[in-house]
Amino acid sequence: MPSVPQPTPPSPATTYTGLAARLLALPPSCGPARLVAVDGPSGAGKSTFAGFLAAVLVGAPVVRSDDFRVPWDADPLTWWRPLEEAVLAPLREGRPARLSRYDWHRDRYGPQEEIPPAPVLLVEGVGAAWAGSPAAFRVWIDAPRELRRARAVARDGAEYAGDWDLWASHESAFFAADRTRERADLHVDGAAFTPHRFRVYPADPSSGGLKSSASTSADGAPPDSSG
Repeated sequence: MPSVPQPTPPSPATTYTGLAARLLALPPSCGPARLVAVDGPSGAGKSTFAGFLAAVLVGAPVVRSDDFRVPWDADPLTWWRPLEEAVLAPLREGRPARLSRYDWHRDRYGPQEEIPPAPVLLVEGVGAAWAGSPAAFRVWIDAPRELRRARAVARDGAEYAGDWDLWASHESAFFAADRTRERADLHVDGAAFTPHRFRVYPADPSSGGLKSSASTSADGAPPDSSG
């Protein structure tokens, strides 16, 4: 009787648990924490990816660029100084940070919350992995522009489509000048990941990444819709 082919399990390099183990083995980069920067253009899936990774890294706090007020026409790094003052400086000294997160829909900051020093700190947003970031590990997430724009419009509303286009031009220029993508330790396909695993692609998209906005994950799950 011929043997029945068995499915090949995902490699540790494409699972969140495998990535978590890799991160915890790194030396700290911000006080006792290993700062993991999750970066990439708007709508690529950064927020969702960071959430999935945080679920595996139990107790790892997540701080996002959206936790700060960054106008559509602003410098993409507008949020970095407030992040440094409120979060990174205290954690670098081994002290708890205190952060009031910005509510974009209500245009106001929420109550102050404490962020204790932890083995891993996830920082997510455009500019998280810039040259001045004290990141121990940099993740770059990308997806085709038409998919990212559709996600952003679905998330923010069609009335902000023009604002998104303006922001996209700002972030594109920033990434090019900073060479953020080239600095990344891991390149993730934002068009196809699930709560359990993700797909990586080469740093050079011409060699295999970001080909189609209709991609799905290996198990047929739909593309991510946020971040």
